[in-house]
Amino acid sequence: MTATLAAASANFGRNLDENYATIERLLADSRARGADLLALPEATLGGYLSSLGGAGDPRTPKSLPPALRLDGPELARVIAMAGDTIIVLGICEASGPDDHPVRYNTAVALDGTGILGVHRKVHQPLGENMSYDPGTEFAAFETPIGRMGLLICQDKAFPEAARSLALDGAEVIVCISAWPGSRTGSTDDLAEDRWTKRFTIFDTARALENQLVWVASNQSGTFGSLRYVGMAKIVSPGGEILDTTGVGAGLAVATVDIPGALETARRAMFYLGDRRPELYRTGEVLHA
Repeated sequence: MTATLAAASANFGRNLDENYATIERLLADSRARGADLLALPEATLGGYLSSLGGAGDPRTPKSLPPALRLDGPELARVIAMAGDTIIVLGICEASGPDDHPVRYNTAVALDGTGILGVHRKVHQPLGENMSYDPGTEFAAFETPIGRMGLLICQDKAFPEAARSLALDGAEVIVCISAWPGSRTGSTDDLAEDRWTKRFTIFDTARALENQLVWVASNQSGTFGSLRYVGMAKIVSPGGEILDTTGVGAGLAVATVDIPGALETARRAMFYLGDRRPELYRTGEVLHA
């Protein structure tokens, strides 16, 4: 199936009314460009953490995003907006009893029919474990544009995460992020920041090594102590960047024949089929 894919670089904070207005604007822009899918950033509804400091660290987050239920009115409002467009967005998910809910950093894929798929972030950077519980699985699911997998931010730094989705038949992986620039080696030129470069290296490597379509969204601008790198993009199964926002806000948009692109990439070199899993080490690290 040929699909037009859009990935947003945009700023989302604590104000939900502002978040909805930004979603409506980006959705209108992506529809005007024919998009079948719109990927919004990690923490679209309610914003991300204001910092990544741990317990006792002066950079400990001073506020947390609102914890939202998957069946709550907040996502229902986005479902009502979506229509035929698949929207992927991030929330702080509340699960379990109301008096002691468990909080997850969650990606949700939905359209006007309801929720299509959910992923809870597995790999947590720095002090994020002080605010969220980790997810426990990687699973692909069916959508109108093909079989899809979801990842969140630091998940992309672990090849096993994307590989698990590829082995589960994912043709498209959408990785939503609130990926900041370096805190210890920052530069005035955000395009030259080392964490900006790492963000793109991970995007292109994960697409190429799994020979699938990669859609990366990200927060832009600043929030709390974090300065986001933007760099939303669409990557082909051959690792080529088809479109990117750069470090600013905007939409990256590309039209891809998804089955055709996968077939072309896998025709001569089929990395998934050529694996030798019986030789690979699994489990605990043997040497630190």
